[in-house]
Amino acid sequence: MLQEPAIETLPWAQQKAQDDPLYREQVRFLFERSRFFREKLEGNGYRTPESVGGLDDIAALPLTEKDELRASRSDADPIGTHLASPLEEVVRIFSTSGTTGVPSYIPLTAGDLENWVRTSARSYGASGLAPGQRLISTYNAGPFVAGAALDAFPRLGLCHIPVGTGNTERLLTAVQLLKPHVLACTPSYALHLAEIGEARGLDLPHSSIERIMVAGEPGGGEPAMRAKLEAAWGAKVTEAMGIGDISVSLWGECEEQHGMHFSGRGFVHFELIEPETGKAVPVEDGARGELVYTHLRHRGAPQLRFRSRDHVVVHTGPCACGRTSPRVRCIGRTDDMLIVRGVNVFPSAIREVVNRQAPAVTGVVSVRPAAKGVKQAPPLKVVVELAENEAGSDALRERIEHDIRATLVVTTRVHLASYGSLPRSEYKSRLLDFSEATEEAADD
Repeated sequence: MLQEPAIETLPWAQQKAQDDPLYREQVRFLFERSRFFREKLEGNGYRTPESVGGLDDIAALPLTEKDELRASRSDADPIGTHLASPLEEVVRIFSTSGTTGVPSYIPLTAGDLENWVRTSARSYGASGLAPGQRLISTYNAGPFVAGAALDAFPRLGLCHIPVGTGNTERLLTAVQLLKPHVLACTPSYALHLAEIGEARGLDLPHSSIERIMVAGEPGGGEPAMRAKLEAAWGAKVTEAMGIGDISVSLWGECEEQHGMHFSGRGFVHFELIEPETGKAVPVEDGARGELVYTHLRHRGAPQLRFRSRDHVVVHTGPCACGRTSPRVRCIGRTDDMLIVRGVNVFPSAIREVVNRQAPAVTGVVSVRPAAKGVKQAPPLKVVVELAENEAGSDALRERIEHDIRATLVVTTRVHLASYGSLPRSEYKSRLLDFSEATEEAADD
């Protein structure tokens, strides 16, 4: 369902020409209103908006790190010096989850909020939703940025049934009684719900759920994980992705299920970089790198070359849905990435390989590094949970180790765990566990 056909089907080659004047105006706004970015640009030799240039020159500008924004906060500037609009012009202030320290605050003007909702409507609309359908969501989105994404559901003509995290009983009851057509949650929670349903004898494959929209963590695009979810629910799985400091649901997958289309056209410019060096990576078919974002028409707390830490692979070929933007699949978070003897490996990639052994395994894994930090010496410990009534064997363990080595070029030591022994999550799964790690640095 195309929300804004003229925008979503514009040839991608023409996008930069439309975005460039928006970008130049945004840079002027930063110089005038954002103390953080004015000082950052001036400190790097850019004294005027004109000296910054256009989008063709953006890769020369410094990257922006989340920690820089945090460091700019104080009692006098609780949001940070990147706040570019007076609070009298702000209509909503979201926050991050604040799992470590003080949460970050994200202010939105009325125009910012409208742009976020439009972006989310494009993203979710791509999955094939139809007006009049009922959608049940499991996100505790009220104070967090996902709340803006939920505002898109009524705009799509949906009946939204918010349940929230930690209400599994209420959710399963609602599925049985209210007959929703769509479930929105993280992929790990959708898998957890399927396990609970099977244990209770619920016929989820024949429930009213026709579509599952997953977001919040990598996994929904992994072929084995997707196949498992679709079989368990009898529903089609698509995924979406966003980032709080920029916009929620910036990417949304269509019914072709070949990556998430960019839905922030006209609002956000994205780039790819090499995570280790920050060097620009051309956006072309098959390219891999970390996503970097720049606002084009944002007023609350605009960002310039903001590092997302999301590592993706890009698809640029034609899509039968008619959308012309590039598509991505997120393969991991660069801040979760481990380096094992010079090889980069993502925990989500390990899970994807392990899932090839289904139905002997549940797909729940725990990667347990031996040392604190990114660099690790082989073998890397991986705990793999067995399926219910599966005894496990040395042959299965060796198959998994061999498959990981052949696919990811990483040597692992696999431990098989009994069914139900690894923790489940009602929101985002935790694949990395450093509880067994020492303070000693791993060898290269």
